[in-house]
Amino acid sequence: MLLSQETKHKMERIGLFGGSFDPVHLGHLLVAQAAREELDLSRLFFIPAAQSPFKPDRQPTPAKDRLRLLCLALAGETWCEIDDQEIRRGGVSYTIDTVRAYSRRFPETKLFYLIGADQVSALSKWRAAEQLAALVEFAVIPRPGQPETPFVEPFHGRTVAGFPLGVSSSDIRARVRTGRSIGHLVPERVAEAICNNRLYL
Repeated sequence: MLLSQETKHKMERIGLFGGSFDPVHLGHLLVAQAAREELDLSRLFFIPAAQSPFKPDRQPTPAKDRLRLLCLALAGETWCEIDDQEIRRGGVSYTIDTVRAYSRRFPETKLFYLIGADQVSALSKWRAAEQLAALVEFAVIPRPGQPETPFVEPFHGRTVAGFPLGVSSSDIRARVRTGRSIGHLVPERVAEAICNNRLYL
């Protein structure tokens, strides 16, 4: 069956959402939803890192636990997927390696890479920055009260208006450690798994 022009258009737009997701929270899910709607994405991939190059001194929660929480959070969402390639590669996770893999896998696709607003000014320090700029358009995730940071050449992108939510994974971990509720900050199934498996204590 021939695909309509609209379907072809949608197949050509894919979002890549990298991060530690330690743990995944409602802010992540709202960002994904906003990116899907505002960028007209047909698919979005959550890509948990093995080890962030920007947090070399922090040991993330074991990958199996972070992946399980992501699976619980995304259950039933047919438009997004979990890609564990960075975890399978191991070591420090560099975005350019992942983006190259997607560029080879989807050569005719427009790729959008989601980043936090605080990362825009540091893009020139990312590995193979110029090649990365040529392969993706960045989608910037704003934080409440944070001023917009303009892109500098060769980087380009746009801001996802979305639903700015002032919550972070470090906030979630701190609340768990101090015995405070994480209700309404993570999906209910994720909160139950964190409690049942005594994560972040």
